[in-house]
Parts: sequence; C-alpha cells; structure tokens
Amino acid sequence: MSKETKTSINRREFFSYLTVGWIAFTAAVAGLLGLTFRFTFPNVNFEPEMDFLAGDPADYEEGVDERWKKKYGVWIIKLEGKLAALSNICTHLGCIPNWLAGERKFKCPCHGSGFYQNGINFEGPAPRPLERFKITMTPEGIIKVDKTKIFRQEKGQWDNPESYLKV
Repeated sequence: MSKETKTSINRREFFSYLTVGWIAFTAAVAGLLGLTFRFTFPNVNFEPEMDFLAGDPADYEEGVDERWKKKYGVWIIKLEGKLAALSNICTHLGCIPNWLAGERKFKCPCHGSGFYQNGINFEGPAPRPLERFKITMTPEGIIKVDKTKIFRQEKGQWDNPESYLKV
C-alpha cells in the first residue's frame, strides 16, 4: 500500500462501530444482572421433610435410635415406656450433637454442650434442653413425626401428650 492508505473512518463506519459497541456493552450488563439475580435463588432445597412416618413402635428398643438423624434431623428416644422425637440441633449455636452410646449422652462437637439421653442439657454453653417434635400414631398404627410442632421443656411443654407417645 502506498501513503494514501486510509487512516480515518467515515461517518457511517463510526456509527456502525458505535452501535456494535453499545450492543455488546448492553448484552454484557444484562448478562451480569441476570447472573446476579439468579445467584439470589438457591438451586436446590436441601431441607428435610417436615413430617414423616417413623415405622412401628415395636421397632424401637429402649434408648436412642439414630436412623432418622441424617435424613430428617430427628432422634427417636424410648425411655420409661414413652417414645419422643428429639431435634438433633444443639440449642446453643445450631450444631449437630453426636450420640455417645458408651457415655449415654449427646455431645455437641462445636462447643462441648452435653445433653442427657432424654435431651436435658447438663454441661457446656447450651442454654436449654433439646427440642421435641410432635409424635403421634396414625390409624394404621404407624408412628408419625411432625417437625412443624415444637415442644420446649423450659416452657413445660414436654408434659403435652403430643410431645411423646406411650408404648
């Protein structure tokens, strides 16, 4: 090419480039806003069901049964002829305690709160006992646990007939 090569653009080319630039900028901003909006909503709800059938009362032996701990966040305890559904959430900061069968207690790994087999707190910073859930018997004789109804010992609600099941 010679020295006569074109170094400037005409008006039509300028507006074409400007239009393409604005379209790209608008698309990028719209995409980022869309991603930001989408980020505010969870992909999956990992919350367990709020009520479930827990089987036949004869399936439970004296003590703590951990079969529903991971799936529903509930321990079924059988003490003195009563079944109760205990929450597996520590009342201190919401950690999940472990059942220590050898020591016959629940022990929270986060801050050391300890709970007796019946859910009463006795050591550590937990301010109150574990919560109980409503436990009833269906007409077919199957145990049903309803986690939407909570019973707290410090409010005297553990005496409520729906907080335990006589077996």
